[in-house]
Amino acid sequence: WKFPHIHCYFIYFLLQGQICGLCGNYDGNGINDFTTRSQSVVENVLEFGNSWKVSSTCPDAHSIKDPCSTNPYRKSWSEKQCSIINSNTFAACHSQVEPAKYYQACVTDACACDTGGDCDCFCTAVAAYAQACSEVGVCIAWRTPSICPLFCDYYNQQGECEWHYKPCGASCMKTCRNPSGKCIHNLPGLEGKRELQVPLSGYILLYF
Repeated sequence: WKFPHIHCYFIYFLLQGQICGLCGNYDGNGINDFTTRSQSVVENVLEFGNSWKVSSTCPDAHSIKDPCSTNPYRKSWSEKQCSIINSNTFAACHSQVEPAKYYQACVTDACACDTGGDCDCFCTAVAAYAQACSEVGVCIAWRTPSICPLFCDYYNQQGECEWHYKPCGASCMKTCRNPSGKCIHNLPGLEGKRELQVPLSGYILLYF
């Protein structure tokens, strides 16, 4: 099943300070996250990104292109769709999480998706703002049947209820596989979740 939305990776705390790459180094200091493969801290995003190329035959990126300039026919659609971030739908969150950068990121991403999957790019960008709101304790039930719907229950096998999307639910809930509603770790509620069983560890929550 293709689930094209946000991927969240929770790194075990014992690995703190031992991580490097495009996602930062998990040392509690966001200032040095642009650390290159050679372990030098840079400010230029292109220098940082180019240093982590997997293949040496891949050419360096020399400029950051504006997708809305490259695909001007998508700009008005992107701005209209992404305006939900600045709308009353998210009004309760605006004072807690500044929406401007999320709106601009949404427009940029939506403009860039010109070869299909345009709604996925838009929905993922809005979900990122919803997630930021959730992390400061403001849950927004923004999805509707016409705006980025999630039909998780469709993927359940007959007689099972493993998949279910519930906005603004508790981060640890009673489920078919976890009837006690108890979880090993307390994790913040995220944009969507499924629960699964793993050997020896009881139940964990996998968020996406």
